[in-house]
Amino acid sequence: MPESSSVTSGTGVVPDDSRAGSDAPAAGPGDAARSGDAARSGDGTDGRAGAAAAGPVAVDRETLRLALVVGGLVLAVLLGFGLGRMNAPGDPARPAGATTGGVATGADGGAHAHSPGTGAHTHDGATVTQGGGDGATGLSITSAGYTLVPSTELVAGRAGELRFQIRDDQRRAVTRYAVVHDKPMHVIMVRRDLSGYRHLHPTMAADGTWSVPVTPPEAGPWRMYADFTTVADDGRQVAVVLGADLTASGAYQPRPLSAAATSATVDGFTVAYTGTPEVGKAVPLRFRVTGTDGAAASLEPYLGAYGHLVALRKGDLGYLHVHPEPVRDGDDVTFWLTAPGPGSYRMFLDFQVGGVVRTAEFTLTVT
Repeated sequence: MPESSSVTSGTGVVPDDSRAGSDAPAAGPGDAARSGDAARSGDGTDGRAGAAAAGPVAVDRETLRLALVVGGLVLAVLLGFGLGRMNAPGDPARPAGATTGGVATGADGGAHAHSPGTGAHTHDGATVTQGGGDGATGLSITSAGYTLVPSTELVAGRAGELRFQIRDDQRRAVTRYAVVHDKPMHVIMVRRDLSGYRHLHPTMAADGTWSVPVTPPEAGPWRMYADFTTVADDGRQVAVVLGADLTASGAYQPRPLSAAATSATVDGFTVAYTGTPEVGKAVPLRFRVTGTDGAAASLEPYLGAYGHLVALRKGDLGYLHVHPEPVRDGDDVTFWLTAPGPGSYRMFLDFQVGGVVRTAEFTLTVT
């Protein structure tokens, strides 16, 4: 988890239509030269009659030479134009983040590298892509050939159900997914003011419809993110994060974003991190969870890792899902975070102690 017909010709020889209807070879420059030789032969002399005959032939040879030069220049121009078209930049219609043979490509069709913790990851021997553009995902309802189609109505404070499908570019519901971090689908929900964070794991029906119970705690505009990895018929895997806006009916009262801080408390646990994220540079953030006695908490694996970190950018709610290092650094859990740009972010760290999953929240300012 935490987010894009050819025709084969036969081998037969195509006949040359320019030779149809005549068995005689076409005249070439050498024939004009032989005509001049013939004018000098005959009676064995090269008198004035031969010289007179050579004059027009010489003129014809110069004209032919000029025509060949001009034709060569025209052909060179045409070939240059054709080669330029063949080597032009990638198809602008090709979506950013599309994959070719399992390798992520940018909008220009060229391969690009990923920062530690946010790049291509390997699951069960298959390469998948994650991230794209400036590093933030979930900004679009459609990406890499897939579309998120929600079909639900939410009411604040009332138990409901979030339902949606993922459809391909043929409008068919996708039903083949890879299991990543123990689940085939991860859903994040958050209100537009970055409150009410939820990390959900829906179940899929046979027709490709995903559903999960949900009770929005407060009214207003919400954002949902579907974080998943599809599996193509050839086994190729593509990781995608799609986002869509939802509305929980009721009076919306947005909350201001809390001040930036490097520590937070939840259910008696204190969670603190060290590290200063930078724009466009992968920086390690080291998180430590301590109990009321100040000792490091006994973290348990949750969804295949000792923690899951999601960062959402204030404003457009760009989504960053950062995976931890597989090996812990003592009592710390290390994540590599690349900030797409300056601004305020809200980070959500899921961790598990004693079989209970908790979420610590932080406001982060990147300059």
